[in-house]
Amino acid sequence: MTDTKRVLLAAPRGYCAGVDRAVVTVEKALELYGAPVYVRKEIVHNKHVVQTLARRGAIFVEETDEVPEGATVVFSAHGVSPAVHEEAQARSLTTIDATCPLVTKVHREARRFADGDYDILLIGHEGHEEVIGTSGEAPEHITIVDGPEHVDQVSVRDPAKVVWLSQTTLSVDETMETVRRLRERFPQLLDPPSDDICYATQNRQQAVKIMAQDCDLMIVVGSRNSSNSVRLVEVALEHGARAGHLVDEAVELRDEWFAGVGTIGVTSGASVPEILVREVLADLAGRGYVDVQPVVAAQESVLFALPNELRRDLKARGVSLEITPSDIGGHLR
Repeated sequence: MTDTKRVLLAAPRGYCAGVDRAVVTVEKALELYGAPVYVRKEIVHNKHVVQTLARRGAIFVEETDEVPEGATVVFSAHGVSPAVHEEAQARSLTTIDATCPLVTKVHREARRFADGDYDILLIGHEGHEEVIGTSGEAPEHITIVDGPEHVDQVSVRDPAKVVWLSQTTLSVDETMETVRRLRERFPQLLDPPSDDICYATQNRQQAVKIMAQDCDLMIVVGSRNSSNSVRLVEVALEHGARAGHLVDEAVELRDEWFAGVGTIGVTSGASVPEILVREVLADLAGRGYVDVQPVVAAQESVLFALPNELRRDLKARGVSLEITPSDIGGHLR
């Protein structure tokens, strides 16, 4: 039992540039075209964001054929396959592609290596929207490798023509362990031309690694279908945190978690608005954790331009093309 109560608050945390761009895209589309605006899948994996946009007139659908012909549809930050673009065109839909530019980069890499007739080993979680979209770029060339334990199941046509790519939101350490095992099987395995795991995912994991060994408890704010948020809990436990929990919001905090806890780490996934973190901090303050100390792992200044389709229409109406932070719950810059 400790008498010292403090919070280590990770920085950076919360919204990354790709999430900011995607959420603002839906906000601007609603302002520009009026409700309803359809969104295929969750625009980002955060319950609060999706519910807030739905109240404003966004209609979230699972598949393109649920969108009325001729309507406007936004593709989520996780990206879609070429087949989805073709389906939208066949239904005469106006599409706004909010795919994160870092995911788009992986799509381009997949097409380029497929054109070179490489076997592509895509490290990622089977069934995740990003992995489905990337695989759809070259399904005949791509094999999904869902972690180190699946390496032994991989087969390729030519061990001299094989490359690995990855989902952008994975654990850096686990991905590199998967690559290490793949290279044991395929010594000529080619690396991608640049790092696929996004800067924001790496920075948030690095902050957690710095904090974890000093934490009796790590609280990660994020939704359970958010890959990068789930990874933050895993990274915390792997690097010394005595306990770790993922919560969507402060009401999910449980009294029994805090027995004998002195130091609490707090961070949030890359699709989480800052207001949800502030609510957690307020709850912790009510429990006596009023000493909040920032832990800074990196400085972030990345911004992405809005999708071209939206920029064109905004420009035609004389509206500013500058991305301002989403107003959903505030945003940490």
